[in-house]
Amino acid sequence: MAVKKANPAYTAQDYKVAAEHYEVALANDPSMSDLYFFLGNSYDNLYRPAKKGDATNDSYLTKAVDNYKKGSEQAQTPSIKHLSLQYLVSVYNSPDKMNDPSQAEPLLLSMIQMDPEDVTNYFVLSRIYEDAGDYERAEQQLVQARERKPKDPAVYMNEAGFYQRQGDFDKMIEAVQERTKQEPTNPEAFYTLATFYWEKASRDVKLSDAQKATYADAGLDAVNKALDLKSDYFEALTYKNLLLRTKANISKDPKEQQQFLKEADELRKQAEELRNKQREGGAGAAGTAKKK
Repeated sequence: MAVKKANPAYTAQDYKVAAEHYEVALANDPSMSDLYFFLGNSYDNLYRPAKKGDATNDSYLTKAVDNYKKGSEQAQTPSIKHLSLQYLVSVYNSPDKMNDPSQAEPLLLSMIQMDPEDVTNYFVLSRIYEDAGDYERAEQQLVQARERKPKDPAVYMNEAGFYQRQGDFDKMIEAVQERTKQEPTNPEAFYTLATFYWEKASRDVKLSDAQKATYADAGLDAVNKALDLKSDYFEALTYKNLLLRTKANISKDPKEQQQFLKEADELRKQAEELRNKQREGGAGAAGTAKKK
């Protein structure tokens, strides 16, 4: 009976009522161990970071942890057991909650052991090591993720993010390039590659003009591939405009400079027209939906 009251309350996000009924249900029948996750999640949702220090509010988080732990140990459904671990990691790893990544580490290692193919756990563990300054182990987790899922684009973007934060441009760009190999028909993959080349060419003051030109050319090659795949990609047009302006700044030939700037201006106008057109189209669709 309590479960029949708890589930609708949980679905309606009335977590206080849901928690009360889940407590009763588990007191009456502890074998319904999947409910520990939902009880823990109800308390988790009742917790408010802005009220940290308030005894009642803090107790919600304590109860969330206790019940997530029970769910991770006792839940009969594997997916619920996994969710309990996942949310427990999130509570420990969140600065707004427990903020204790050391408690999350063994849980993540356990989750990796349970499901080595879920690369998300490697990403989270890598960031924990990185934030702790253990860059070697952080990188090792990303390598393991790549070995598990070499065709997953997310693997390479997580690697790229790590190397970017480490200031290793060569390894970062290598990871982004590898992503384009895994997604050869995804214009966003090539667009992203182009943005990294533009940032390097335009903002790294240590580069020679020849180096800047090399990176700008690589960026133009990438952005052209994005536009070949999606001709109305206004973000890509915007970056092609920026890359051409970078080329103009590098060039010592006034005639060549003007050619670059003329093409850049045309691309900027195209990008603005496409952006406005897409915004108008979106607004029109929204208006039609409201009329219906």
